[in-house]
Amino acid sequence: MDAVPVADPRSKGSVEPLVQLAARDMATVDALIIERMQSQVPVIPLLAEHLVSAGGKRLRPLLTLAAARASGVTGPIDTPVKLAAAVEFIHTATLLHDDVVDSSDLRRGKVAAHLIWGAPSSVLVGDFLFARAFELMVETGRMRALGILARASSVIAEGEVLQLTRAHDLNLDQDTYLRIISAKTAELFAAAAEAGAVGADAGEEAVQALRAYGLNLGLAFQLADDALDYGGQSEVLGKNAGDDFREGKVTLPLLLAAARTRGREDAFWDRTINKGERTEDDFRRARELIVGTGAVSATLDLAWDYAVAAREALAPLPEGDWRTALEQLADFAVSRAA
Repeated sequence: MDAVPVADPRSKGSVEPLVQLAARDMATVDALIIERMQSQVPVIPLLAEHLVSAGGKRLRPLLTLAAARASGVTGPIDTPVKLAAAVEFIHTATLLHDDVVDSSDLRRGKVAAHLIWGAPSSVLVGDFLFARAFELMVETGRMRALGILARASSVIAEGEVLQLTRAHDLNLDQDTYLRIISAKTAELFAAAAEAGAVGADAGEEAVQALRAYGLNLGLAFQLADDALDYGGQSEVLGKNAGDDFREGKVTLPLLLAAARTRGREDAFWDRTINKGERTEDDFRRARELIVGTGAVSATLDLAWDYAVAAREALAPLPEGDWRTALEQLADFAVSRAA
């Protein structure tokens, strides 16, 4: 499917400066991840490696490392490294659980683990990774960091349950939707950055600045993902374009389009979302309506607002390469959907 171009004069941004800056620290994190996902039960490392090795930019552990470095730490960062690995395990565990709940076919461009090893194994390996994450947190001896990531884990679970209960609800209002994605997506971004700063013994102003940055970045990132599902390509998404619609999942672009076509397309939305009767032709029709009503553009506009808020949150941090890289990441979170 061809991407729908969405023109925007804002900066394109890039994740590469942050990736390059953090390369040495991330190599240490990657080695720790490989070490800690080993088990005498063969399916555990096989299934975990299937997802971890699929790659991606590892934004959440990158955030943990960047938060430590942006706070001014120049020497070894053993504690943030362990926290970064814990963050990646938490994230990977949630992905395994999500794919089972959503019956997803792809994850990071690869066949979803539950289609290879089965749903029970995927769920249980997710539990194993959660346990490994908490072991790493305890090893740091930083109770505040442990509290941050423990709370994030519970908030994510609450967000997932709330989304599940409202997944096919066309009466969902925008504020509730933002509350859902704040919990299920943005909270881990926020906690990753906050924990990294705490693990580096940063000052309280920097800790709060980095938490605010992470939260706004996560919201921008998720809203851009929502837009990409209707205007993107599978290789960018790491999943099939249109999966949200095929699963009957109500996201902001669909909510906006349904509101903007009220009275004209009610029967279409009722059949495809409320009743769950969908065909591939229906996705093409939904995509036409969502793009044609400006719902994708409106979603990206809101995503840009959060990206700007993320950049502004970094003001208390010292200027330098790390802060600049974080600013560019905020732009990239949205511009990848343009």
